[in-house]
Amino acid sequence: MEIHFLGTGAGVPSTGRNVSSIAIRFLQQNGSVWMIDCGEATQHQILRSPLKLSKLEKIFITHLHGDHIFGLPGLLGSRSFQGSTRPLTIYGPKGIKAFIDAALTVSGTYIAYPLSIVEVSEGGTLFTDEQVSVECVKLSHGIDNFGYRIQETDQPGALDTERLMSLGIQPGPVYRRLKNGESIRLENGQMINGKDFIGETKRGRVIAVTGDTKPCEAVVSLAENADVLVHEATFAKEEARHASEFNHSTTVDAARAAKEANAHTLILTHISSRYQEDAWNLINEAKQLFSNSYLAEDLWVYCLRAKHKNEMNEPN
Repeated sequence: MEIHFLGTGAGVPSTGRNVSSIAIRFLQQNGSVWMIDCGEATQHQILRSPLKLSKLEKIFITHLHGDHIFGLPGLLGSRSFQGSTRPLTIYGPKGIKAFIDAALTVSGTYIAYPLSIVEVSEGGTLFTDEQVSVECVKLSHGIDNFGYRIQETDQPGALDTERLMSLGIQPGPVYRRLKNGESIRLENGQMINGKDFIGETKRGRVIAVTGDTKPCEAVVSLAENADVLVHEATFAKEEARHASEFNHSTTVDAARAAKEANAHTLILTHISSRYQEDAWNLINEAKQLFSNSYLAEDLWVYCLRAKHKNEMNEPN
């Protein structure tokens, strides 16, 4: 699983940081891509990345401020112009459908693929299948803002084939039964339980993304035991009053949330354009409270590897 940071700036873009957008690429699912927020020029950032619009399946919008949605009309049109026919679903707060419909209608943009828009009004489970689930939680930003928690389903451990072969059990349909945890009787009359030959459960990875928010208990709930918390850090700690006034967070707010949630890794994003040369100081502030912190940069990719139960990830 890869987290691609397409835009890491706040409301005003800078030469070093575009406005908000994150993409998650699921390498074990044929490289399918999900996106969280789509600020202006996101499709230009994609051109500078290994991502393909044809692989984009879902877009999750945290809130309706322009730096999180103004890239949608162009991206949706380009996806169609490139010939993609794969269905696309967009989730977001109430009003996202009106915005998209108006932009596409007024511009005369034709979408050749099935486009579904799901408006969210309260927290809860948005999507689930055999591999992954997505929950949203309403945070605190003056207007409706939803954080998203993406969680893989736990997977059973590997079958110990070497041990089975040492007992004279050769590969075949019986291995599938044992993998499913069934008990079987061998030719010598011995009963064996498949569960005794399955390794540790592979715990599903969890990514939590806040969008824009000031400190609130809902962030801690969203990020509980997450492998990665992507949290806005619009301001340095000295601007705490300013951050609160505009419903944003500081570096220290983000670090405190990660610590309280028992998250493993914190990645700071949504950085104000006032921080250019001195952006390195922001990460130092966070590290004083939460050591496993990183400052996202545009086009940076964080790789989150699969793991076993109770195993923690290290950054790649």
